[in-house]
Amino acid sequence: MKIIKLPGQLQKICFDLIKKGKTVGLVPTMGALHAGHISLIKKSVSQNDFTVVSVYVNPIQFGPNEDFNKYPRPIENDIKICKENKVDFLFLPTNETLYGKNFSTYVNVENLSQIMCGVTRPIHFRGVATVVTKLLNIAQADRAYFGMKDYQQYIIIKKMVEDLNIRTKIIGCPIVREKTGIALSSRNTYLSAEAKAEANGIYRALCEAKKEIAAGKKLDAVKKNLEKNILKIKDAKIDYVELRNADTLEPVFLSKPSKPSAKNDKKVLAAVAVKVGNVRLIDNIVERLKS
Repeated sequence: MKIIKLPGQLQKICFDLIKKGKTVGLVPTMGALHAGHISLIKKSVSQNDFTVVSVYVNPIQFGPNEDFNKYPRPIENDIKICKENKVDFLFLPTNETLYGKNFSTYVNVENLSQIMCGVTRPIHFRGVATVVTKLLNIAQADRAYFGMKDYQQYIIIKKMVEDLNIRTKIIGCPIVREKTGIALSSRNTYLSAEAKAEANGIYRALCEAKKEIAAGKKLDAVKKNLEKNILKIKDAKIDYVELRNADTLEPVFLSKPSKPSAKNDKKVLAAVAVKVGNVRLIDNIVERLKS
């Protein structure tokens, strides 16, 4: 495995590989790698000739009162994990090498970035879209891999790639969970043992919502019950509970029976953002409507 710090150096390597007919997979991360990231890396290694993993805590996707400074950065362990999982190139840019002086160009995916997480994190997805665009341009990847825990991010990146005619195919990969059900996240390290046990209730609430959607229960009742179950979690504060079209993130018709129609796709996303104590957690499930 080669560790590369300069964008131009990685770009040249990837261009040369593509000219030789090789395929390149990209796994963009902010480090603190866990089993969820490893699942993305393994998928890339299995589908491509070469795999690039980027580790970079992107400052422009954090708001002024968010956790940029305390975000975990166990770089030596990240390097070890990448080596063990057959990564070919580990990209470790710095703020200076990636953004340079007087950086002033940003990518913003309208509408999709203003809903759900975008309501309370208004600059977040602009920062995500900008850094991912840069990484895709640098790596010239054939495929890039994103975990579905960040479902809104996945949809936004897919839309961005489509709109900007970027060559990369965006691959969404299933959520990886701990045995108790909680979705793996680097931010789980902030949770106390008690808070972590309580946070498992998020997944249980989503599983119940999934069953209700599959059974054909009215979606307004599904949403109300999901909110009620989330609030049973000790010290839980709801940021949002949303039921949306899983392909477009458009609102579903809560007041109508949960059956597909011409204006309402067959897949529903139930997505939540919840603070347990002071830790903000997101999770989701997708279920087909009963026809």
